[in-house]
Amino acid sequence: MRLALFDCDGTLVDSAALIHEVMARTFVHFGYDRPDVSLTKSIIGLTLDIAIARMQGKPHVDDEAIAMTAHYKTIYAGVRDEPGMDVPLFNGIRPLIDELAQNDDILIGAVTGKSRRGLVHILETHGFAPHFIVSRTADDCPSKPHPAMVMECCSEIGMNPADAIVIGDAIYDMQMAKAAGAKAVGVSWGYASVDDLVSAGADGIVRHPSDVLKHFS
Repeated sequence: MRLALFDCDGTLVDSAALIHEVMARTFVHFGYDRPDVSLTKSIIGLTLDIAIARMQGKPHVDDEAIAMTAHYKTIYAGVRDEPGMDVPLFNGIRPLIDELAQNDDILIGAVTGKSRRGLVHILETHGFAPHFIVSRTADDCPSKPHPAMVMECCSEIGMNPADAIVIGDAIYDMQMAKAAGAKAVGVSWGYASVDDLVSAGADGIVRHPSDVLKHFS
């Protein structure tokens, strides 16, 4: 048995536009300029409070970052429902998940910096909820690259981390996988560069979702 653990934002779905808009409105609400989209993309994958603190150049989460996190969560659903704020699957993700789900030797899970509510919304919106049997979110574990998300998913279903493959677009995904003793596969269609993923410890890089299947053969 193998376990495929997918990151969500930047790996399964293209959510950068939505995340950036919510983040930008949050910064403006607290009296800051709108951040550049490249800065927002650089923190996607981290737990929200840590992401905001890092965007501000702070070494630790402080009271303001906590307040900004609360505001972000408050306005997120409303922004998501605005026209043009859809969160589509990347091309090729649906057939990949469908094929993995048909393989009795492969289990599917999610490890994400999103909230539990946010992950459930994505999985239900795209009809993936029945396929993902285990998951850990920012509500459950320390932020990536801490290995807890991977290790807890493996523990829940009785698998060794060495039999898990983390598929993600962020350096934090690669670092998390290696820290947990799992295989790390980086995707080229997300928000980090291929060079950064390799430097972070990726065991392989895939250029199209269908290429993920090769790592389970």
